[in-house]
Amino acid sequence: MTAAGFAGGIQHLESHTFARFHSAGRMYEMHRYVLHGPKAGHEPIRLGLFAGVHGDEPAGSVALLQFLEDLTAEPGPAVGYELWAYPWVNPTGAEDGTRENRAGKDLNREFWKGSEEPEVQAIEAELRAQRFQGLITLHADDTCEGHYGYAHGQVLDDALLRPALRAAERVLPRDRRSTIDGFSAREGVINHCFQGILSGPPDQRPRPFNLIFETPAHALLHDQVAAHAAALNAILAAYRGFIAYGQDL
Repeated sequence: MTAAGFAGGIQHLESHTFARFHSAGRMYEMHRYVLHGPKAGHEPIRLGLFAGVHGDEPAGSVALLQFLEDLTAEPGPAVGYELWAYPWVNPTGAEDGTRENRAGKDLNREFWKGSEEPEVQAIEAELRAQRFQGLITLHADDTCEGHYGYAHGQVLDDALLRPALRAAERVLPRDRRSTIDGFSAREGVINHCFQGILSGPPDQRPRPFNLIFETPAHALLHDQVAAHAAALNAILAAYRGFIAYGQDL
């Protein structure tokens, strides 16, 4: 099932159109879904979940929608969370099946550079308005040998990414090469990244954690979706543990 086809099945989620733009004479809308998890003994942890930055990577979009739908049926993993999901950051690319948007731009090189791309401007406005405590972006890579992720050299990011990689290994192998996507890697963790990726506002303090999780694009869609879901659940559990530990200090 395509991401667009699955969207019609979402129930019990807040759905909002937060931006509209024209491309090739047509109007496109950008949507967010918000899921309020069961209350906990603290203020809700607000996370931003993103997929479809590259239009030819449908697994992340399908996985994000499936993840939210599963949480409406079994909300336990979302206790204490407020999840804001953006399944199609690049709607024209998703329609065309291209990495870039219809203007030929790789949106994941455009953030916080004064981009004129309407998709980037809309997501930047959301990031500034919502001031998420954490960001998770789902991708797929057609050059990798398994799943991996970017921790950007941050201690918290690394601590959250590693359990996600372990959880996803129940579905797909981990890419354990020493070089992945042109960067040095160790056990599937990369600590450097490209400029202009989707990230929190440069002036936001404290900085949100920022994780990128990648599945092998050549794997079956079903397996990629399952790996993304396993990683998301592991990250929620791990971060909840950090919050609980901090409250006990």
